[in-house]
Amino acid sequence: QVQLVESGGGLVQPGGSLRLSCAAPRNIFSISAMGWYRQAPGKQRELVAFITSGYATTYAGSVKGRFTISRDNAKNTVALQMNSLLPGDTAVYYCNALKLSWGQWTQGDYWGQGTQVTVSS
Repeated sequence: QVQLVESGGGLVQPGGSLRLSCAAPRNIFSISAMGWYRQAPGKQRELVAFITSGYATTYAGSVKGRFTISRDNAKNTVALQMNSLLPGDTAVYYCNALKLSWGQWTQGDYWGQGTQVTVSS
């Protein structure tokens, strides 16, 4: 079973920073846009950001200017640098290998195990 392996996350005060990382199998990583989704308690899972193999990026409006997604095509890893964190960023964050459907990148079938990010004083 394909598995994406996440690391990072934890507890941070408002205004602080965290970095998440995700490693994927090469055969999946090379053909996929890689992204991060998050799910807060009682809310639906939402897209945070994704990056294509050509390094084009897309961000949710709520994180634009605060979060930066990057990928290392040599190491098959994707990272999410989160700065100026807010309590509203508290959620479980999931790495995903997106798939192309009808010309649009959409969430794919391969997910990380999820990592908790808690922003609280």
